[in-house]
Amino acid sequence: MIPTRGLFKRPLSQIDARTIQLDVIDQKTIDSAGKQIESEFGKLDILVNNAGILSDGDAYGGKLRLPPSQVDIETLRYTYETNVFGVFAVTKTLLPLLKKSNAGRIVNLSSGLGSLTQNSDPNFEFADFKLLAYNSSKTAVNAITVLLAAELKNTPIKVNAADPGFTATDINQYQGYRTVEQGAIPTGGYAYAVVRLATLPNDGSSGGFFDENGVVPW
Repeated sequence: MIPTRGLFKRPLSQIDARTIQLDVIDQKTIDSAGKQIESEFGKLDILVNNAGILSDGDAYGGKLRLPPSQVDIETLRYTYETNVFGVFAVTKTLLPLLKKSNAGRIVNLSSGLGSLTQNSDPNFEFADFKLLAYNSSKTAVNAITVLLAAELKNTPIKVNAADPGFTATDINQYQGYRTVEQGAIPTGGYAYAVVRLATLPNDGSSGGFFDENGVVPW
């Protein structure tokens, strides 16, 4: 594996990146991606499950932030289809390729909004964001992380969940105060951002929930 800092100092022309078409709610494209990875590389070293949607109204614009009891069942289904079932479908399909790696790593993009502890804290920075579909879907992602890590504890594979922080993306209308790079790349010696979790050493943690400051409470 390339050291994290070295990777992001290299010119793009020196990075051999390939694109693969994959829709997390379309099993045919997931299967096709798996076959392409197996054909070209024979294994998969790192899987970052980053696909996600927020469908609880205009949550960040504040125009429509529905209380949990008023969220319709279709919004829940729609959100879970991508945020939960999509994560599981991709992971399940690509797991055989990860098992062929000497150091397979799975990083599931979660959120501080998926923390039950933080959602129960009235002083939590985002205490007002009680988004039933989105928050609970990220809690489910955390559960998948814990259970899969337990299953794979006797293998080289590490499975962790990452909270990238309030990052400016389309999902929040770019209102986040962190850049995508800040959400992904470790900013300090004790950071556990996405790239750090994807490049953990063999004695690294598994089954945890981390942000750049360390452990996030479940």
